[in-house]
Amino acid sequence: DEIDFEFLGNLSGDPYILHINVYSQGKGNREQQFYLWFDPTADFHTYSILWNPQRIIFFVEGTPMREFKNLESIGVPFPKNQSMRIYSSLWNADNWATRGGLVKTDWTQAPFTASYRNFSADACIWSNGTSSCNLNSTSSSSSNGTWFSEELDAASQERLKWVQNNYMIYNYC
Repeated sequence: DEIDFEFLGNLSGDPYILHINVYSQGKGNREQQFYLWFDPTADFHTYSILWNPQRIIFFVEGTPMREFKNLESIGVPFPKNQSMRIYSSLWNADNWATRGGLVKTDWTQAPFTASYRNFSADACIWSNGTSSCNLNSTSSSSSNGTWFSEELDAASQERLKWVQNNYMIYNYC
């Protein structure tokens, strides 16, 4: 299982593309792509993921970009059967990710780096087969925090629609 923020390569001066993916229980094909309204290399930016039993919401600078609801009741796999790990990597996908493979990686510009600051995580901790969260509850509690049942309010839903109408360039879903 994996949930991704992926930054696709571009030609200098072209908008950056953010690729958001949910892969669960051996099933992918849930990609969405967005143009970013800023240059993500010019400064630090905030990328957040809210992942609870009901939904996964991807945020950029506090703006919801995508909501992936838990629809297991109608047969859509939802990532919940594996412990979460966080990885950050740079990988060569210039056969498809850079304008459909038209732009190749310029390896003379290596090394490629990414920097992080103010990282934080609030999560259920699995230890010896038990969770620090009350998994039978969808309400907030001191052990779960508000994120455990958080959802988009009306204003955030409108912002999500606005972003998808104005910046989404690809929706495989």
